[in-house]
Amino acid sequence: MAMTTMASSPFLLSKSRPCSCTNYNKRGFPLRVAAVASIPFQQPISVDYLEQEFSGHGVVFKGIGDDCVAKMSLDNGSKAILMLPSGLIASYKASMWHGGTVELLQSSVSQEEEEEEANSIRGGVSVALECLSLSLGQEQVSWSPSNWALHDIRGNPQDSIQVELISTDSHDMVQVKYIVTLQDDVLISQLMVSNNSDSSSLQLSGCILSHLTVSSPDATYAVGLERSDFFGRLPILTGSAIIPPDCGQKSESQFSQLWKQMASNGWGPKNGHQTETEQEEKEMEEGEEDDNYKNLREQMCRIYTSAPRDFTIIDRGRRNSVVVGRDGFEELYMFSPGSSHEYYGEYAYICIGQSAVLNPIILGPKESWTGGQRLHNPNL
Repeated sequence: MAMTTMASSPFLLSKSRPCSCTNYNKRGFPLRVAAVASIPFQQPISVDYLEQEFSGHGVVFKGIGDDCVAKMSLDNGSKAILMLPSGLIASYKASMWHGGTVELLQSSVSQEEEEEEANSIRGGVSVALECLSLSLGQEQVSWSPSNWALHDIRGNPQDSIQVELISTDSHDMVQVKYIVTLQDDVLISQLMVSNNSDSSSLQLSGCILSHLTVSSPDATYAVGLERSDFFGRLPILTGSAIIPPDCGQKSESQFSQLWKQMASNGWGPKNGHQTETEQEEKEMEEGEEDDNYKNLREQMCRIYTSAPRDFTIIDRGRRNSVVVGRDGFEELYMFSPGSSHEYYGEYAYICIGQSAVLNPIILGPKESWTGGQRLHNPNL
């Protein structure tokens, strides 16, 4: 796994305080999303129980403190590591034509400043989703799935392995299934959201966020996005996102200040006055992609609203490529930290998100929605 660590083990996880993170919709209002890297207190996971209940499918469990990792392995050499209960995919090693494997995800383990013994893993593939109930005459209730229970494992090491996680709100009004599928040449992350309410609609905002490891953004290209409309954005901040200090500290401060204001004002500025962030976002770029072989050396953050369902990330430094596909989501989020950082270092990655940020998804009573992401390895 491509990891930069500040702890002795890349999987040394401890329980940390839950945090509230925000990102912004098209008008500049904050959308709270799940803080995947922050795990609230819970009972320890029984590795012995998981081994007994779900053995025989090519998945091995290992306890790390009160938490657990599920290691998925196929006979062709492809492997993935899934963190429980956070649901973060920390590693995806894809089998290559030369017989070896190559890590495709960037992960980082760092020690939290607030708690000397608390470590958090960031990067990889994570789910950042907010479910907001919309009921006339009633207070809006927001919930985000962050603690996942292992529901089922299917498949075998010869063909494919599928791990199904589930999370339900405290009132059983919203159920989210998260299905991770490992095949010979692809890693699939799929969400299935069900609105169980008889009367309330449900608004879904957020993304499936992936950090693809590269040699450097300077040697990395996005292929196939020509003529796609886009909006320039500030980086999406979640508990699992890796954000360089040169572009994260200012944004996080702005987000934090605005969130406090919005929380007290009921999701909007009073008296019609614009916030500083709204004015800043009006000045951000909006346009159409004119480069079908776009170099990602410059620091950039965009949401493409008409991107193709599949496009390719090529890293000429590692001589590797990944075909990124999406289903259900209409938006493509892309963030490059730029090339001013160390080659093969913590910030040598490209962040891709299948998202519903500018235009949230609305589910009526008893309706369901399915969306997902595919990371296809064309180098097998």
